[in-house]
Amino acid sequence: MSIEEIFPKLVGCDYRRTSEPDEKYNCIAWAAGRDDEWWDIAPGYRRPDNVPRHGAVENLVKLYESLGFVCCASDAREEGFEKVAVYGDGYMWTLAARQLDNGKWTSKLGQLEDIEHESLEALSGAVYGCVVQVLKKQTTWQSK
Repeated sequence: MSIEEIFPKLVGCDYRRTSEPDEKYNCIAWAAGRDDEWWDIAPGYRRPDNVPRHGAVENLVKLYESLGFVCCASDAREEGFEKVAVYGDGYMWTLAARQLDNGKWTSKLGQLEDIEHESLEALSGAVYGCVVQVLKKQTTWQSK
C-alpha cells in the first residue's frame, strides 16, 4: 500500500519523501529532532521521567514542554521559533510533526519513511485524526 493510499490528502499536495523506512525512531522523537531512538509510552522506551506513560494528548504535550516548548495558537512559521504539532484522535495522541525552517513540516510515518509536507492538513484523516495542539520553542535570541 502506498503512502498516498494511507493518507489520501497527500494526493495533489506538495510533499516529498526524505528518508527510507526506519524502525529505529518514531514521530515523537523525530519531532524533537532525534533519529536515534524510539520514544514511546511503553516500558523500556525513552520517556522523560516527569511525563506519565499514558497516550493521552496532554501527556505528549507535557513531553514537549519538558523540552522547552510552550503551547501556541498558530501553526504559521515564526522567525526564531521551532514548532511541533501534535495530532490526536479523540483523547489519545497519534502523531507529532516538526516545522522546518522553510515553513514546511516533517513527519515520521510510524515505521515508514519521513516526509516533508506543505501543510498539517495533509496528514489529517482516519489514521492520525487532526492537529490538536501546536507548540513552539525559541531557537535564536530575539532583539526588540
